[in-house]
Amino acid sequence: MSGTGEPTWRDPAREEDEDMEGTESEEEEEDEIMEENEEEEKDTGPERVYLPGMKPLEEGEELVMDHDAYILYHQAQTGAPCLSFDVILDTLGDSRSDYPLTLFLCAGTQSDTAQGNRLLVMKMHNLHRTSKEKEGSDSESSESEDEDEEKKPQLELAMVPHYGGINRVRVTTLMDTPVAAVWSEKGQVEIYDLQKQLAAVSDPQNLATFLKEEQAKIKPVYSFSGHMTEGFAMDWSLKTAEGGTWLVDQRPFTGHTKSVEDLQWSPNEDTVFASCSVDASIRIWDTRAAPNKACMLTAIQAHDSDVNVISWSNNEPFILSGGDDGVLKIWDLRQFQKGTSVAKFKQHTSPITSVEWHPTDGSVFAAAGADDQITQWDLAVERDQDQEGESDDPALASIPPQLLFVHQGEKDIKEIHWHPQCPGIIISTALSGFNVFRTISV
Repeated sequence: MSGTGEPTWRDPAREEDEDMEGTESEEEEEDEIMEENEEEEKDTGPERVYLPGMKPLEEGEELVMDHDAYILYHQAQTGAPCLSFDVILDTLGDSRSDYPLTLFLCAGTQSDTAQGNRLLVMKMHNLHRTSKEKEGSDSESSESEDEDEEKKPQLELAMVPHYGGINRVRVTTLMDTPVAAVWSEKGQVEIYDLQKQLAAVSDPQNLATFLKEEQAKIKPVYSFSGHMTEGFAMDWSLKTAEGGTWLVDQRPFTGHTKSVEDLQWSPNEDTVFASCSVDASIRIWDTRAAPNKACMLTAIQAHDSDVNVISWSNNEPFILSGGDDGVLKIWDLRQFQKGTSVAKFKQHTSPITSVEWHPTDGSVFAAAGADDQITQWDLAVERDQDQEGESDDPALASIPPQLLFVHQGEKDIKEIHWHPQCPGIIISTALSGFNVFRTISV
């Protein structure tokens, strides 16, 4: 990614509409072909539902997005792909669902060269609903073209040079100051003040000044290099921050036998956090004890192999985990010492790369995998016994009733987050860029 690269938005709906344009004679020919195909389909038996991961697409087949399944769907590119990002809380209000939406994000790039990386603060705005409505008359169509121009999504970017690819970004607010913790491939954990970047993306004049005078001068307010190597597991405690200087305890929390992949502080207890590891275990820690005795609970064989990611529910005593085995598991902390999950789902066909509970609905969560799928789940859904066995497609019987939605179309998905202030909105980062969407299911 170059430092001067312009962010771009893609409009898949417009691209699809342009591809569908044709002459009247072509349409007549297509109608004849469709009639022939319909006759052929009658001979080939009933239609089957396409299930991601169950059967590969055949030659000449391609998936077509159903726009009616999304309330909102936008794509964006920032140049070099971002391995990690986080949502920056704003003052625009909580539980907002009026469109267009405005979002603030902080992300870190994975460029081809160490010098080419950036810490990004993004303002995505003018995000309108994208669910299609019925087309009107020709005059209405010309008016809608003008409206489409006004409804184009906008992206403002304030970039800070960063030497080394950024593995993990986590944002919080300390003493009314938005800050980002960054863990990079150079083995350092750095803390950045985001005030100037946020001011820049919020005002065109400020952005011009920032790019000209301040961009290259931004440095971390604190840096720690005691880990000696790169990593991923990092999280802010929800405990209210006090004034003072940065302090790192030199005594490590020991217990895992291999690298720690993810950790999460408890949303309810100031001194408790959870971690997961390549050693296949999940551990619960309490910082009130000495670090070498702080591990209070352990699920030794939580997954069959590496445990990549975990998420601690804000609403229930549950931890969600995802592993290299492609399995999602729900752990009830009241039964954690048994070492057995209370729910297990195997929908993804490749390692799980990100999981997160819905910020307000205690039964809903989302997951992403290396199989290029994002799935939405609701634990409160149960199979209807009266309708069991009614489907003609036996493959449908294998789908868990808790699976609400499968989102595809991205390549090499790395991280997902629900927006805590915009109900139902999911943001994802992948090799193919960022997606912002809300489905009809959540």
